[in-house]
Amino acid sequence: MSNKITTDLLEFIENSPSCFHAVQTTKEILTKHGFTELSEDQTWNLTPGNDYFVTRNGSSIIAFSIPESVVLQNGFRIIASHSDSPSFKIKENPEMAVEDHYIKLNVERYGGMLCAPWFDRPLSVAGRVIVKENGTYCAKLINADRDLLLIPNLAIHMNRDANSGYAYNAQKDLLPLYGDISAKDTFLDTISKYAGVEKEEILSHDLFLYNRQKGTLWGANEEFLSATRLDDLQCACASLYGLLGADRKQAVSVHCVLDNEEVGSTTKQGAASTFLRDTLFRICTVFGMDTQDYFIALSKSFMISADNAHAVHPNHTDKADPVNRPYLNEGIVIKYNANQKYCTDGISAAMFKDICKQVDVPYQTFTNRSDMAGGSTLGNISNTQVALNTVDIGLPQLAMHSPYETAGVKDTEYLLKAAKAFFA
Repeated sequence: MSNKITTDLLEFIENSPSCFHAVQTTKEILTKHGFTELSEDQTWNLTPGNDYFVTRNGSSIIAFSIPESVVLQNGFRIIASHSDSPSFKIKENPEMAVEDHYIKLNVERYGGMLCAPWFDRPLSVAGRVIVKENGTYCAKLINADRDLLLIPNLAIHMNRDANSGYAYNAQKDLLPLYGDISAKDTFLDTISKYAGVEKEEILSHDLFLYNRQKGTLWGANEEFLSATRLDDLQCACASLYGLLGADRKQAVSVHCVLDNEEVGSTTKQGAASTFLRDTLFRICTVFGMDTQDYFIALSKSFMISADNAHAVHPNHTDKADPVNRPYLNEGIVIKYNANQKYCTDGISAAMFKDICKQVDVPYQTFTNRSDMAGGSTLGNISNTQVALNTVDIGLPQLAMHSPYETAGVKDTEYLLKAAKAFFA
């Protein structure tokens, strides 16, 4: 296996501490490969043989390649993933003084996170601030690229039951320490410095905490990869490089990264929005197709919903299904659920398995234990807007929704190879 995609993945994650940065990083990579940026508020002029991308909210992006022959009769080949991860969002007026000695920040939980791993590790802030320039509202990305915050644990001496299980209170236990009292009224000064604007220019912000610990390879043979935001940047990165490496001549190839999957996708930039539908329909209309043609193209399309999957945990093997048991480094995971939390069915599973077999990529299967409820992902939600054959897949990982997750080194390249074959 090549180490290049692992290096690319770690660099991608390092440059993507927030959903906004993940989209910006994707834009920069696409631009280097000759893709042209479009805007939703302008007329699109598309040329056969060219590559394009469009963003919404700065946190979702759709890239697509138009073949020379514009073979829309073959439909669209889509891989969809998501840009967001569970974290803490900084509230308005965030500074809170504590007994005239400390300054902590008021935050709220974003998504279904594992709380315990957020304690006692260096954290920082990333996201965007909104300013007004020449009468237009503009977003400025910000990454306070230093160890800035920490959520300190309560000592065992003051919480003797800590190791027997503890219910964290989001308003009391999970607020990060920013500084001593001398830091009072300086948080926006710090943010404005990293945004490159004056504090008075900041009208609003979307700021999140992120784990500062860098990604690493480890294990007896460096077979494991741990990093922040593997769910779902591992899939987003692998499918992006699969797109760029593919011979995209047989159909319109679409790389789609949507925001807000971790909180239900029901936003203007989420899987439940019209973003994907609008983009595909506009492509059709540019080339003279009408609504009937659009629906025909959808009927011949296929989507891979790529969102990471649970591997069998070495200390909790009983939590996995008795038969469908994915492991790290043993291939892409096809996800099934009878209640349609995943939209894999017999047809879509067969098609994806065939793609994997063509390029000698191993695959595994995942279902929840029949007595345990599972999560959902963006495949079935996006299908409410764009109905087409879809398979839900992911890469196996441990500690999903921790600020430091673990996956297998081989699996990223497995998805890259499958994505490359799919887009070709």
